[in-house]
Order: sequence, then C-alpha cells, then structure tokens
Amino acid sequence: AEKRAEWEEKALASTFLEKRGRLPPIVQPAEADRLKKLLAEAGRGERFIIQGGDCAERFVDCEAERLEAQLKLILQMGMIVEHVVGKPTVRICRIAGQYGKPRSKPTEVVEGHGEIMSFKGDNINGFEPKDRKWDPERLLQGYFHSAATMNYLRSYTACADPADTTNIDINALRSSPEFENFSKDVRAIRAKEATKETTEFFTSHEAMQLDLEEALTRKVGDKYYNLSAHLVWIGDRTRQVGGAHLEYFRGIANPIGVKVGPSMKNDELKELLQILNPNKVEGRIMIITRYGAGKVEEMLTGHIQAVKESGIPVTWQCDGVHGNGIVAASNKFKTRRLEDIVQEIMECIAVHKKCGSILGGIHLEVTGQTSVTECLGGCVGLTEDMLPQNYETYCDPRLNYAQSIEAAFAVANGAK
Repeated sequence: AEKRAEWEEKALASTFLEKRGRLPPIVQPAEADRLKKLLAEAGRGERFIIQGGDCAERFVDCEAERLEAQLKLILQMGMIVEHVVGKPTVRICRIAGQYGKPRSKPTEVVEGHGEIMSFKGDNINGFEPKDRKWDPERLLQGYFHSAATMNYLRSYTACADPADTTNIDINALRSSPEFENFSKDVRAIRAKEATKETTEFFTSHEAMQLDLEEALTRKVGDKYYNLSAHLVWIGDRTRQVGGAHLEYFRGIANPIGVKVGPSMKNDELKELLQILNPNKVEGRIMIITRYGAGKVEEMLTGHIQAVKESGIPVTWQCDGVHGNGIVAASNKFKTRRLEDIVQEIMECIAVHKKCGSILGGIHLEVTGQTSVTECLGGCVGLTEDMLPQNYETYCDPRLNYAQSIEAAFAVANGAK
C-alpha cells in the first residue's frame, strides 16, 4: 500500500503486530458512534468542530505537563468559539496515535549522512540519522504511548478543576486592537458553569500504516471499528480510488475524514463518497479541504457542487495549514503565516455561505506550548529570525499557544 513501511524483519514485525492485536482497544465503539452523531450535527450547522494538535506526535512528549497543555488548548479554543458563535463545539485532538508522517519516498539525502531511510514517525523509526532503520518494535511502543496518553487525559478531564481548564491566557495578545473584547469574552467564559461536556474530547490520527491500523480493528456485533482512535482520516496522498487505504476505510464503522486538496477532481470526489458512504449515513464522512489562501473559491466551489450532486451527506471542515506551507527565505526553516491560515478559513466560510453549504469546523496543527517558534505572525510578532529560538517539530510547523488562541478568536468572529 502507498506510504506503508515495509519491514526488513518480517517475522519480528508479525510478532509485534500479533501482540498489538491482542492488547485492549484504546477507545470504545460507543464513543466513536457518539462522535459520528456530533459530526452529523456539525454538518447541519448545529455545532462547530475544533480539531487540532501536533503534525506528528513524539514519544518524548508523552508526559503529563505537555499532554495537559495540549488538551487544554483544544478545549479552550472550543470554549472561545462556543461563546462567541453561540453554538456548542466538538473538540477533536490529533493525539494518542498521531505518530506517523507521510513521506513521498522511502529514502532521503541528509547532509553528512548521504542517503538514509526517511523519517516516517516515531512508531516506525527515529528522527536522528542513527535511528532511521524501520524498527517493528516501535509498533508496540506506539501502542503503549497512545494508551498512556489516553489514560492520563481521561483521568485529567474526570478530575480537572474548571477554573484551570477555563484559564485562557491572552496576555500575549495585548497588541491587538480587539484585546478589550478578548478580555470581556474570557471573563464571560470563566464565569460559566462547567459541565461534563465542557471537557469532552475525542482522538484522531491519519491512518497511514495499514498493518498497524488493522491490529486494533475489532469486530463489534456485525461491524468493524478501528479502536485506536475515535476518528481516523485518509490523507490526500493515500485516497486513490482502487487503493488499499480506501478499501480499508470503507470497511470500518468509525466516522472518517477525507483530505481533499487541489488534485481532487470533482468526479473523483463523487466516486470516493459513493465508495465510503453508499448508505448516506450522516456524520460518517468529514471532508477536510486544504487548498491554500487565495485558492479556495476556485476549488471549493466545484467540490461543493460535486457533493451536492452525489446526494451523500458530508460534514465540511477547513484545514487552514497544509496548503499554506512556505520556506523562510532567510534561514530555510519550514514555516507558515498565521495570517494565511486565518485567511483560508475566512475564504472557506465565505464560499460555503455563497454556495448554500455549511462549514462545520476547522483543522489546525497547534501546540499548547507557549514558547514554540515555528509559525510566523500574529500578535506575538514572530519573525523569521525568531524561528530558531524554539523550533521543536520533527514535521510541519505548529501555531504556538498564543497564535492558536488568536486564531480561535478570529475564526469565531468570522463564523458569527
């Protein structure tokens, strides 16, 4: 299958996959079914989805402080949108399994090391050149890191102090002309009574490595669920009609995401929807569009029309990051501009309104860490020369805490 690691030590890989296949599931089928119901509501405009997290999680970040910061950020972004827009949100984290990284080639050239295996994420190999051999033992490490993450997040939300989860920090946004309005909104959010739904969250990741996904796919009644996450998505590079990934996805009962970019033809989208959702189940499919700022109207308009012609219900989501990658001219760091990310989301809102469709949510790569310097712009005024200060990601650049909160306010005010 496309993007799948091929193990040199096949017998060893089989042993680890068999063990993973006997381990308990990480999520429950009923939770996936609930998420499907909530996504259906978002598709009808009754809720708004906030989905975000790391591009690729790192094993080293599986520690309480970081996990808590990551979850709190997604919850707080949801609270902001919920308060400003006036409709409940669905919070989905790229967490507890987003250890994979799609690569177009199995090898890459690294200065000083020549041609070595491409880094495909911590559950396949290590980032350092000496750790690049694809290591099947990491399949089990991935499971235990995912399980530890879920265990901590579940216990945190069960016992969290509402004053802690609602403690939105906007000090870094003081330069904004909207700061007084931000302050008023944050005070109002803190004054609200916290409920169980306030801290409800779901998990998600891109399902790239199919042997890994199949090991946690279980039969429940007459259906099959991927019980490694509540929602899994199929990437823009692996969604080919007739491919192994599409065959796998059509067989699971989870809600599923489908990345749709500039290369998606209108007829191909209709065919793909028919394969994945022939019974026209609401909440089953979330289309995650990723075009790039300035390109939305040209491409999204046709895709909306294709979906309407298919007669298949979908929930639309805007991925504001993957179409907006740039390379900093001064130091060659991969980065993104907050302003481009927000612009793409605003363009999506406008096109959906114009076409009589509904934008159900957003999908961003973010971190709860305040000191990360990976994306440009925002009230924090992050410039190219600041990127090396704390550029942590092994993969794509993420908005830091302040930039993420600023984005949530921008989206909320644009979606009102």
